[in-house]
Amino acid sequence: MSGLIDTHCHLDRLDDVPAALTLAKEHGLAGLTTIGTRLSRASTQIELTRFDTPELRVWCTIGTHPDHVEEEGLPEVAAITRLTEPQGVIGIGESGLDYLHGDVPVRAAQADSFRRHIAAARETGLPLVIHAREADDDVAAILRDEHAKGAFPFLLHCFASGMALAEAAVELGGYISFSGLLTFPKCETIREVARAMPQERLLVETDSPFLAPVPKRGKPNTPGFVAYTAQRLAEEREMSLEELTELTTRNFYTLFRRA
Repeated sequence: MSGLIDTHCHLDRLDDVPAALTLAKEHGLAGLTTIGTRLSRASTQIELTRFDTPELRVWCTIGTHPDHVEEEGLPEVAAITRLTEPQGVIGIGESGLDYLHGDVPVRAAQADSFRRHIAAARETGLPLVIHAREADDDVAAILRDEHAKGAFPFLLHCFASGMALAEAAVELGGYISFSGLLTFPKCETIREVARAMPQERLLVETDSPFLAPVPKRGKPNTPGFVAYTAQRLAEEREMSLEELTELTTRNFYTLFRRA
């Protein structure tokens, strides 16, 4: 097996990046994207792309996670777009809404930040990586409202929502990325969504170092473990792993055109 891409990981949160990249190659990865969570630390993500090689591509995104909106403050759209200029930056985010961690007073700021990241995605044409946690209705409402102002590329990462949000995303041209949650015994709703989505909108990720998939659950996650999620997604879709690898890699390059 070769050619898998981990659409979403956090290399800056790993203890030993070179070791993680070696393991990724051993698991058949062709590339990975390290995701920004604070615009003030965008340089950290960009610096990590120095590990990029023809054997294992390493890209990044830049953005502010909804959990950090209070500390980071609201970004100017121009500031976001300016940070996307380096070649290794292939997307914007992660941004979105998190109502598990975001108390009611901060939700308006999360929404404002989300819309500003969307505006930057629209302006640059780079895809927006969206974090949606216990905020399905509001995420869908913002996506529809912003789409009416002009289309923009996006994906819902680490999908952990219901069918309604998945269908809304696909309707608006979005993609869905599945993490190790797909392998958890109690996550049948996520597997239902994975079976139902159009195949041309499917991606896989680790969100490492979080959410290690079965059979590595309970251990620190690493990009190479995306292979286990890909295997489970292939089973749910009644495809071979080789077919699923080819499909998700093609989808990745269709969405992340700068890669």
